[in-house]
Amino acid sequence: MTVRIHVDMDKCQHYGQCCFEADDVFQLDDAGKLVYSTEADDSRREAVESAADVCPMQAITVE
Repeated sequence: MTVRIHVDMDKCQHYGQCCFEADDVFQLDDAGKLVYSTEADDSRREAVESAADVCPMQAITVE
């Protein structure tokens, strides 16, 4: 199974807190902008949900 991930880029302020929780899914590019995978293996669900929880803007949705 896979976890589907969506980041509302209108809400995201590129703080990068999500990167500390799931750095294989969320990264900041050279310009400091968030880039992310739209899917992750189900084994990463807990880390991805933690990333969503720590987002100051609550911009991350996990399905």
